[in-house]
Amino acid sequence: MAGLISSSIGRKYAMAFSAFFLLSFLILHLVVNLLSLFGPNAYNNASDFMGYNPLVQYIMQPILVAGVIFHFVMGFILELRNNAARPIKYGVNNGSANSTWMSRNMIISGLVILAFLGLHMYDFWYHEMNYKYIEGLPVVENRFWTDLHEKFANPVRVGLYVVSFVLLGLHLAHGFQSSFQSIGARHPKYTPGIKAFGTWFSILVPAGFIIIALFHFITQ
Repeated sequence: MAGLISSSIGRKYAMAFSAFFLLSFLILHLVVNLLSLFGPNAYNNASDFMGYNPLVQYIMQPILVAGVIFHFVMGFILELRNNAARPIKYGVNNGSANSTWMSRNMIISGLVILAFLGLHMYDFWYHEMNYKYIEGLPVVENRFWTDLHEKFANPVRVGLYVVSFVLLGLHLAHGFQSSFQSIGARHPKYTPGIKAFGTWFSILVPAGFIIIALFHFITQ
């Protein structure tokens, strides 16, 4: 691993593949949470399986946490090295002429998303770990939907979630395409399709999470 990330190409590959891993988790996370729109039963069943399955809890969950940490650390490293490679600022730099605002400020959106993840972890992961492993409370069926529903009773929390998901969409809009470019997936025939899919992905996935938050707020 040290050899992989010691070169600029290796770091880009590592960043891209960690992004692909997190994108797959986003899809799974969205699918499970969308079940909450159709009533408690389906969501409770899925959450009960995810929450008490040893494979998920003791293998997949630590891998996910490690993937998140790795992706953000690697992003900061790449940003610092890119800045160090151009220590002298241009006298006139019209960045908007050849790049988007998001491509120039991925570190900013990443920091905001990281702060959001802290809130999200506190709302759900910390609560779950405290319930199961610190307080050692018994298994209670059908508690997951109620916990999710009550979290979105606060309009301030809902607003923070919505803003964070909008920034996530902007982050994905650039990061999705950039990840494919980093691994050399550039071809006149396939690149337009990758760009189009990335655009829709960056819209539909955050929109799905926003719908979930607004649904539970409106239906209080």
